Amino acid sequence: MVFVKAFVIGGLICAAVQILMEKTKLMPGRIMVLLVCSGVVLGAVGLYEPILEFAGAGASVPLLGFGNVLWKGIKQAVDESGFLGLFKGGFTACAVGVSSALIFGYISSWIFKPHMKKK
Repeated sequence: MVFVKAFVIGGLICAAVQILMEKTKLMPGRIMVLLVCSGVVLGAVGLYEPILEFAGAGASVPLLGFGNVLWKGIKQAVDESGFLGLFKGGFTACAVGVSSALIFGYISSWIFKPHMKKK
């Protein structure tokens, strides 16, 4: 049942983003920034935690989850370090995820030999 919940919630998030991409003229980069900022806001007001507990990976893997992790890291660092926590909290909270994305992306580029699209 855990997998079904994760699939449904993750699918709803992705479907909402796809509709946003199709119905507006927003560029994908701006939509990604909107998702991260929305995750931060939802985490700050306490609305993202119940969704995360219900859906698990279905809510934590999309970019909304990345924003929520940023919020949690900054909140924890501010509690520990004060004002300087604003600047270091997001880095420490997301370091593993960003590093693994870079490493696996680099490994994938060696395996699959990327090339430029022809115009």
